[in-house]
Amino acid sequence: MFRSRANEEKVRTDKVTIDLSKQTRDPEAPKGRPTPKRSEAQTQRRRASSGAPADRKEAAKRQREARRTDLAKQREALASGDERYLPARDKGPVRRFVRDFVDSRFCVAEFFLPLAVVILVMSMVRVGQLQNIALLIWLGVIVMIIVDSIGLVIRMRKQLNERFPNEPRRGAVAYGLMRTLQLRRLRLPKPQVKRGERP
Repeated sequence: MFRSRANEEKVRTDKVTIDLSKQTRDPEAPKGRPTPKRSEAQTQRRRASSGAPADRKEAAKRQREARRTDLAKQREALASGDERYLPARDKGPVRRFVRDFVDSRFCVAEFFLPLAVVILVMSMVRVGQLQNIALLIWLGVIVMIIVDSIGLVIRMRKQLNERFPNEPRRGAVAYGLMRTLQLRRLRLPKPQVKRGERP
């Protein structure tokens, strides 16, 4: 009856804090931050379960690693001819046939670069006759490449029309012509047929 009111309130608050400290806290709702909205919580759960990256740095890191593995697989496929991992421009039965068709033949165009270097060296020498010979060789090489390429295009188109009547063949002939300009051992994907072998 004659107790102090301040002492009474102090006793009451001590009991409350003791009671609160004895309560166990839910581990899903950490103390010190507001409860997330349902949509946010669902998004976080989906990210955690799907293995999606938590932030932009993590996403960029994963993207780099994926790109690196894809490039490694492409390099291996270019060496072995594995269709699954080839770049888009080399994929498909039409492109494979064109590669084999070109690789099975001897093409004048594949010696264009080495011949061009030889002709350039010959034309730089200050001898009039040698420069005239270099010019004649240059003209001869260009004429032979044009004649050989026309014959190759005619035969290739005929074969493509017979073998792949329903497949899209757009760009296949140009793809074959570009392949003839490369030396056989430097071609990618690597040749899968020998010279003279039918594709």
